[in-house]
Amino acid sequence: MPRLVSERTFLAGKIIFNFGQSTIDCVVRRMSEDGATLEMQSSLGVPERFQLRLASQEMLSCRVLWRSDQQVGVALGADDRAAAPTENEQERSADSLVRSQMLALRAALDLVPLGVVLLDASLRAQLINRAFRRMWLLPDDVANSNPSFATLMHHGRDTQAYEIEPAELDVYVEERVRQIQAGDTSPRDLRRTSGEVVRMQCTPLPDGGRMLTYTPVTDIVRYSDELKLLRDALENVEDGILLLDRDLNASFMNRRMRRFWDVSDEEADGRPSYASLVRRPHRAIAPDLAANEAAQFAAKRVDEVEAGDHVRDLQTPDGRRIRAHCTTMANGGRMLTYVDITDLTKKAALLETLATTDSLTGLSNRRHFLESLDAEWSRFQRYYRSVSVLMLDIDHFKSVNDRYGHAVGDEAIKAVAEACLAGKRKSDLVGRIGGEEFAVLLPETSLSRAKIVAERIRKHVMAARLNTHQVQFGVTVSIGIAEATVSMSGIDALMRAADDALYRAKAEG
Repeated sequence: MPRLVSERTFLAGKIIFNFGQSTIDCVVRRMSEDGATLEMQSSLGVPERFQLRLASQEMLSCRVLWRSDQQVGVALGADDRAAAPTENEQERSADSLVRSQMLALRAALDLVPLGVVLLDASLRAQLINRAFRRMWLLPDDVANSNPSFATLMHHGRDTQAYEIEPAELDVYVEERVRQIQAGDTSPRDLRRTSGEVVRMQCTPLPDGGRMLTYTPVTDIVRYSDELKLLRDALENVEDGILLLDRDLNASFMNRRMRRFWDVSDEEADGRPSYASLVRRPHRAIAPDLAANEAAQFAAKRVDEVEAGDHVRDLQTPDGRRIRAHCTTMANGGRMLTYVDITDLTKKAALLETLATTDSLTGLSNRRHFLESLDAEWSRFQRYYRSVSVLMLDIDHFKSVNDRYGHAVGDEAIKAVAEACLAGKRKSDLVGRIGGEEFAVLLPETSLSRAKIVAERIRKHVMAARLNTHQVQFGVTVSIGIAEATVSMSGIDALMRAADDALYRAKAEG
């Protein structure tokens, strides 16, 4: 094969054919003593043989070896002799075929979007494609001079292409040269001052050379950086986060979840199944679940997550409340978030207690009592189950306040409340309706049975004793009883009936 010579690039040339009647302007690139690559607007009109006039007015005979849309590779010095080829000519023909293949390969490498550099055994560049030249702003005269890899690195240093501190640049260049000399095949991301990222990979060649490829990966690395930032953020949030793939295997669980399930980092990297996680000894189950149902809860929980979006409240073995949100992801997986709502639950229960409880006695307040009565009224209408109401009023309460003071009056109210609680049944509800007025809701209770409860409460009230100013005294109550009937219009009518009975009791002493 002919010896390698430095390639030349001519800015302009002219293709002449059809006995000088037709011409096509072109740019001559990578010209050697044997061939060249010609670039024009379209290669369709270029004949197989023609004359090439260079800018120096030199005329060369050319034969097309290969062509693409805008380029043709030619052999230089071709003639039109049609005589039978001699043995030497056959050898030259084989050499031309090899050269044409090499030129075609060089042209193809020039068209690929990634940078390519071919180095010989001494790490001097034998080919630098166009993408690499554009990528690193490498002038053609430098690229065509067979520069060493160190020269290319120094060019990047001198043009401030690397996102490296100036004091560290020389060390960086020396390290990169050592890596190429050693044939290190590990891909490396090169960050440029423009913000772009290029992934370089070295491939050792059989002749001792190296092929270097430079792939723009700015978007990939940016997405990777953003993903890492997101994972770091999720890793440190207070809530538990679990990502499952479409097969319900854990693709990510943050520190809070690993700590909750007592899962090591190695176990988490093994992508455990969700089914195995919810069966671990330290797990959360539905609140107030019966013992015989707890064993089946893990399978039920897996079915819930597989079904998709939902919210489920859970309780841990140490009594904490967890609210789990399950969201179906676009890839078919699931995202589960676990929020500790123990304090929120306690506050909600406290607010519910404050909203439904009388602060002095601890009994149901008027609103809660009437709501409960309304629910029982609905059952009465639907199933015709008996329901009765007791109305109680402390006798001569004003005189107690006037004689002993409001503090003793409050003690009297609390004493009656305790007597009502002591005399009622488990299913009954006691409420404080007004100042010294009380009501007792008796579900599924007839008038005759209600009288028994009323009598028991009256006796508990009479047994209660109050002490003030070294004087011990007791209080009594009047009780009105009413049972719901189908002729009543609603709970207001039932309450009026009980209230009317109360006033009759007071009037009768």
